[in-house]
Amino acid sequence: MDEQAIPVLRVADVAVSAAWYGRLGFEVEWEHRFGAGFPVFAEVARGDVRLFLSEHEGDARPGGLVYLRVRDVEAVAREFGVVVEEAPWAREVELRDPDGNRLRVGTPVE
Repeated sequence: MDEQAIPVLRVADVAVSAAWYGRLGFEVEWEHRFGAGFPVFAEVARGDVRLFLSEHEGDARPGGLVYLRVRDVEAVAREFGVVVEEAPWAREVELRDPDGNRLRVGTPVE
């Protein structure tokens, strides 16, 4: 197993958030809840990139920031109807998920 860090993002509704993250190419790997009516904790993945989405109030606060490096930021910009910005280190867009979590998505400058 490779070591990795997996950000935990607080979401109100895993199903809604998983659909939104699906637009970025993430797929639900698994979901867990302790019982009927309990909050959901899920993992979404895009290749080797993983995010945890949690409905549990104590796990994280909305409004965090995750940086995602991708091969084609232009495709992401088209999907979300945003403009790519030039930075010295990458071409980037910034997105907000349905819960206000921020994703800065960039393709490094070669």
